[in-house]
Amino acid sequence: MNIRRRISTAALAGVSALGLLALSACSPAGGARTEDGRLRVTASFYPMEFLARQIGGKHVEVTDLTKPGVEPHDLELTPKQTGQLGESGAIVYLKGLQPAVDAAVAQSGNKHVADAAALTSLEKHGTEVDGHHHTTGDNHSHSEAEGGDDPHIWLDPVKYAEVARGVNKTLATADPHHRADFQKNTDALVKRLDGLDKEFRDGLKKRSSDTFLTTHAAFGYLAERYGLTEEAISGLDPESEPSAHRIRDLHTLAARHHVSTVFFETIANPATAKTLAGDLHLKTDVLDPLEGINGKSRGTDYFGVQRANLAALQKALGSK
Repeated sequence: MNIRRRISTAALAGVSALGLLALSACSPAGGARTEDGRLRVTASFYPMEFLARQIGGKHVEVTDLTKPGVEPHDLELTPKQTGQLGESGAIVYLKGLQPAVDAAVAQSGNKHVADAAALTSLEKHGTEVDGHHHTTGDNHSHSEAEGGDDPHIWLDPVKYAEVARGVNKTLATADPHHRADFQKNTDALVKRLDGLDKEFRDGLKKRSSDTFLTTHAAFGYLAERYGLTEEAISGLDPESEPSAHRIRDLHTLAARHHVSTVFFETIANPATAKTLAGDLHLKTDVLDPLEGINGKSRGTDYFGVQRANLAALQKALGSK
């Protein structure tokens, strides 16, 4: 009896051990929560990461798929990152900006996904935004990029606030226990974004020019929000090359609209912008599309860089 009892106990222990091994093999590495109970959130690139951190606060651990200083449009995911999307407690991304992320999110099966593109209205933008200049045809019809919806919604504080409210709902669904804290954090963030919107409105109210030149068409929503005209050397794709016709148009409109500055960005090649500025005898400056924060950024977070963008626009447009 004792021998049988010992054999049964040993067999039971062996079965339990095998069961634990099987569970370990089937369970995702890390799981949807950290050891201290925080919700694991995966963000596609900096603007989405910033929202997740601001809204989630101490209740989340956020991982950004795009490393600082990396151009997000052409991001390629590792197998580990792809697997991470399915294991996360929630995903915050922007469909239409990073094709590799779009495909991986669709395949992840994750039930808690905030798609920023679905949380506000998108528009089609090309090389020119606001409808005042017609040097290359009808507005929004001559994009030298792919001609799709413009994803750069985060550069408009009002649209970014709309996205923040949607991210709040996703996090609250994924972690209902901290719903109140998420709402409190969202309200505080939206209030700050409302304040930033007012800073842009007041800061750009009195100006001598409405037109600014940029490397690529990232600032269409910002331009429309504050009554400006963005003229981009390239289209929505920062790596696309402008046509000779487009360069001739830029020469003409720069003189006609008293453009003083050609803007380039911190994580894309500034060569074309600097060449154009040299040909036109214009100044160059940075206008940051805020797709990532690195050591060259004029600010340590979204608000710092946006205020630097405002100051650069004020200088270029002759604000008083």
